[in-house]
Amino acid sequence: MSIRNLKTILIADAFTCAGVFAAGLLAAEPVGALLGLPAQVVAIGGWICLAAALSMIVAARQAVPNPAFVKLIAIGNLGWVAASFAVIAAFSAQMTGLGIAVVTAQALGVLGFAVLEWKGAVAPRAAVTV
Repeated sequence: MSIRNLKTILIADAFTCAGVFAAGLLAAEPVGALLGLPAQVVAIGGWICLAAALSMIVAARQAVPNPAFVKLIAIGNLGWVAASFAVIAAFSAQMTGLGIAVVTAQALGVLGFAVLEWKGAVAPRAAVTV
């Protein structure tokens, strides 16, 4: 994977995190109601995504993203995936069908980012091109 591709993946991931942060900060009540989740859960997810987005931007701005840092981001994404399914398990009785679908879909999307970021981090440096 090229450095440019890895940086693009990190930036795309950061943008999705920024969107979740904005929803959690600006619309926790309506988003929570739409998904059948407590507004506090939506807000906490937003704040977690702010920290993740900042980390992703820092990595993407490096001339060559630090492999250990990118792996940490990928592991954080895996934690998000696990937390997403934990939220479904804990709140499924009150979640809407749309809520379960949205949380599942975003968890699978984040899993995709994690896989791509991990692959970018473990790519041999000699094979990585700018």
